[in-house]
Amino acid sequence: MTSTQTGWRAWLAALFGASRVDVPPHLRKPSIRRRGDTIELQFAHGVSQSQMVTRDPDRLMIDYTRTMLGALVLVPRPRSIGMVGLGGGSQAKYCYRHLHDARIEVVENNPHVLALRRRFHVPDDDARFRVVLDDGAHFLAGRHAGYDLLLVDGYDETGIPGALSTQAFYDHCRASLIEGGAMAINLYCEDPAMHVDRLQRAFGPGNVLVIEEPRQSNRVALAWTVGTASLAAADDAMALSPTARRDLARVFANVREALAAR
Repeated sequence: MTSTQTGWRAWLAALFGASRVDVPPHLRKPSIRRRGDTIELQFAHGVSQSQMVTRDPDRLMIDYTRTMLGALVLVPRPRSIGMVGLGGGSQAKYCYRHLHDARIEVVENNPHVLALRRRFHVPDDDARFRVVLDDGAHFLAGRHAGYDLLLVDGYDETGIPGALSTQAFYDHCRASLIEGGAMAINLYCEDPAMHVDRLQRAFGPGNVLVIEEPRQSNRVALAWTVGTASLAAADDAMALSPTARRDLARVFANVREALAAR
């Protein structure tokens, strides 16, 4: 720690190391923690960004990752899926395994996270799967009407980055979807109301649904283009594998119930 560091910078330098304070959040290296047969991706000690069971690497371990896929009730047969934030690749792996007809495009802005993709069994790029190193907000701005389904789970150790919190970003989320498309976003933050307000401005006040996670301190917001909510597809209408439909049956039931109660 240098003599010029005072106040909060000095405290952070003591906690994380001086070099870490000066590194932008999207370039900071995550750590890997092992707990028995489970490995975790962490930016801050004790806070897991992703979890994976090594003997079953495609399983969705954290509740919100399952809830986000409740958006499949609105878009039962997505042909093109966009994802902002790779992390340990939980949703990317799950969709790749269980949505065989979908093309999946993931954008991640941290090269150190990308370097861990084999450690977390993230598939190699192929004809229907690719991971791009880029700023998520910038990347999404160039994907007009590119996706049926958009999943946003972009975090660093500070929370949701500012670039993924603006009204312009949410407007780009809406523009990136085809008519009849939907998105899901993980809102693990101190100001979820701000994000919901911006989603409502982008999609319309009647086209946003917030689902609380009872076992976690976060929530998932679903948003859809005009008319999508009326679909509420039955499980057997989905392109998901039978295994995944059984696995996510409770999530789908919860989403349908929440839509019906609006």
